[in-house]
Amino acid sequence: MIFKSGFRHLREGFKGTLRNGWMTFAAISAVTITLLLVGVFALVMFNVNEISENVENDVEIQVFVTRTAEEANVEKLGENLEQIPGVESVTFSSKEDELENFRNQLGEDANAYGTVEKDNPLHDRYIVKASDPLNTEKVANSVQSLDNVDKVTYGQDYIDKMFAFFNGIRIGGLALIVGLTLMAMFLISNTIKMTIFSRRREIEIMRLVGAKNSFIRWPFFIEGLLLGVFGALIPIAVIYFGYDVAYSALQPSLDQLNSDIFKLIDPSILTTQVSLVLLALGAFIGIWGSTTSLGRFLKV
Repeated sequence: MIFKSGFRHLREGFKGTLRNGWMTFAAISAVTITLLLVGVFALVMFNVNEISENVENDVEIQVFVTRTAEEANVEKLGENLEQIPGVESVTFSSKEDELENFRNQLGEDANAYGTVEKDNPLHDRYIVKASDPLNTEKVANSVQSLDNVDKVTYGQDYIDKMFAFFNGIRIGGLALIVGLTLMAMFLISNTIKMTIFSRRREIEIMRLVGAKNSFIRWPFFIEGLLLGVFGALIPIAVIYFGYDVAYSALQPSLDQLNSDIFKLIDPSILTTQVSLVLLALGAFIGIWGSTTSLGRFLKV
């Protein structure tokens, strides 16, 4: 009996979708346009968030050791750095390594600085990374208080502005996606409401012959589900194939920058997740729109 009733609701849901061609087209179009906007902005925001995290994780604290420090004191400083709370890694670069790097950067012009090798003016250096980039300033202040530290730099002039900028992008992007989703729910709810309003006599007749609210509601519930799912198909296709094309076009140019910072998220990872979210969102909005719109017609 339950199976038979369920099949009947499913059949009526499909029939209602096909019978109201223009209203169905309008509802699916509303879902398609709004979910497409949500999907595109989601792709942009996920990639902006990925790049901002890469930038934040690339922040390093440069610790220059006092040139007069003895070797034992330099080693002791390294041990003290590792014990500072919030420190993820400590890497040492001797002043000889620094000079070699300097020569490599100069290339053929390094011969002009041959006298520098006789009295190396560079410092031994520790590179410290904080486990949480937001704690960089706190860790740097702790480093500054240690013995045999000549200078500490971590781009303090712009680091706070950079973190504030990325946080602003994240918050703004999230607000935009939430706003678009709410707009989609509003538009789709109104469209479905018009669909149901055009069929109010059908609902009244069903009520007059004694049909229960649940009996009337189920076909509209399925119809709303179908509208949401069908409306999500085009955005999913555009997201799935469009992002793959965009990734293939943009990532080679970003790779030429020789930086691990500017990496877009691989399509095989991102498109599947966004597509599933859009499908679930379309189904939810369709069901929610039909349920809320039908409620006023079922009140006694």
